[in-house]
Amino acid sequence: MQDDSTSRALADLAAMQRIRFLEEKITELRKQQIVQGSVHLCIGQESIYVGARGALRDEDRVFSTYRGHGWAMACGVPAEGILAELMGRETGVCRGRGGSAMFSAADHGFYGENSIVGAGAPIACGAALAARVKGEPRVALTAFGDGAMNQGGVHEAMNFAAYLNLPVLFVCENNSYAELTPIADTVRDADLYKRAAAYGMPGVRIDGNDVAAVRECVAHHAQQARAGKGPALIEMTTQRLVGHYYGDMQGYRPRGEVAEARKREPIVRLREALQSAGVGAAELDGVEAAARGHIEAAATAALAAPMASIATVREHLYA
Repeated sequence: MQDDSTSRALADLAAMQRIRFLEEKITELRKQQIVQGSVHLCIGQESIYVGARGALRDEDRVFSTYRGHGWAMACGVPAEGILAELMGRETGVCRGRGGSAMFSAADHGFYGENSIVGAGAPIACGAALAARVKGEPRVALTAFGDGAMNQGGVHEAMNFAAYLNLPVLFVCENNSYAELTPIADTVRDADLYKRAAAYGMPGVRIDGNDVAAVRECVAHHAQQARAGKGPALIEMTTQRLVGHYYGDMQGYRPRGEVAEARKREPIVRLREALQSAGVGAAELDGVEAAARGHIEAAATAALAAPMASIATVREHLYA
């Protein structure tokens, strides 16, 4: 019989693999031009989403960047609804109106992606302020990349949240590149978590490729926020294994960097840890096969769905 930690690790592995296979399926569909437009994938960063969302409550709110497919999946948004959305199908979570970079699913606590860099941070402050006014013990988590740490809106949001002691978790997904530029080339001090001190709130850097460490850290700061102790900045180090966007040739990355990153990526690490804990290869292969089958079934259903109707294109528009 497996202990609780092994069972949880297996569940984490399955959740991360579903996100990974979702992103790989989206890549395949984009190559076939079934998915159109700009696509930003989170391959290699899956443990951030699974660990962070696993530390939150159902009533909490998540605000992601345009690289948000993984956050949506971790929030429980069905893979079929995500894929259908990216294909412009009527069964998409926003009926095909949001696409890859701007969909949301409020029923699952996923308040959406945002194509304006760092713009989710002030919106999350609004959600946290609403919770305060209503007397609800909710936490708002806003995620953004390392490049967004230099956006004025993010600084304003952190100052606002700290001044009002709002229950906001600022999560910086530091994948080393602000689009195509190494973060160290744009700032004097690349230890981004240190900026929290200027606002009088806790700041910490953790290994974003360690799903258990992510869950533990987010759980602690969420509990602190719920207890009225205000916001925190959590810098999570990771590396994406693909380009900034679909079609990015990644000529800016040093030779061998991605190959090295693949040795440290979260799914490989967790599988190796489970094997060391005594979980057999057959069981691990079964978890992977089930995750892949889940995404394949979702893609089949999404492909069979009708396209969004042009007749309804003006619905939900307000002048």
